[in-house]
Amino acid sequence: MNPLCGRCNLVVYPTEKVNCLDKYWHKGCFSCEVCKMTLNMKNYKGFEKRPYCNAHYPRTNFTCVADTPENLRLKHQSKMQSQVLYKEDFEKNKGKGFSVVTDTPELQRIKKTQEQISNIRYHEEFEKRKTGGEAPHHQPSNPSPAAYQQPAASQNFHYEPTPEPVRQAAAAPPPSAGKRYRAVYDYSAADEDEVSFQDGDVIVDVQQIDEGWMYGRVERTGQQGMLPANYVEAI
Repeated sequence: MNPLCGRCNLVVYPTEKVNCLDKYWHKGCFSCEVCKMTLNMKNYKGFEKRPYCNAHYPRTNFTCVADTPENLRLKHQSKMQSQVLYKEDFEKNKGKGFSVVTDTPELQRIKKTQEQISNIRYHEEFEKRKTGGEAPHHQPSNPSPAAYQQPAASQNFHYEPTPEPVRQAAAAPPPSAGKRYRAVYDYSAADEDEVSFQDGDVIVDVQQIDEGWMYGRVERTGQQGMLPANYVEAI
């Protein structure tokens, strides 16, 4: 018997089944609880067995705890225990090789993002060099020993140094032709590869990464990184 969808409670057939958060979903029903953006196994975040996008993932607000004598004692005891366990673990693993890190979907997403950023910077440097007209530097060839032979006594040579050609300044790179967007909400970066911005900020050099994410630079702060596509609109 086919299971029911966790969103619409209709039958989910194998060809359209998504198994996540201990439930089965239609591919179209596996979306954010707040903005209804369609998610996948790489960009979803689960909270209480419900899917959320990175922008609307619920975040826990912590409260300040006073440093009472009991809390200070527990803090010191935990620190001492942590140091003891660290030394024991260090002695056990001393001389052993490194452990293999599992290639999780989150690591795959970060790796893919870094590759895309590297490709974008490579193309930017290539275009700058291409428009700047920089000529490659040629190493002078080694002169033959015959060039250093002494001239005959009856000959008079008048040496005039050849003036070096004046190198023209490289032209400034043309302005960026990327798309421009305006932020419609405030956004705080949740990861190191994301960028923060405020409502009304202009995002330039925007490039689409996938259905829910873009890469661009905030014109006000100069910072660049990933940003959610549903937080901006085209200018």
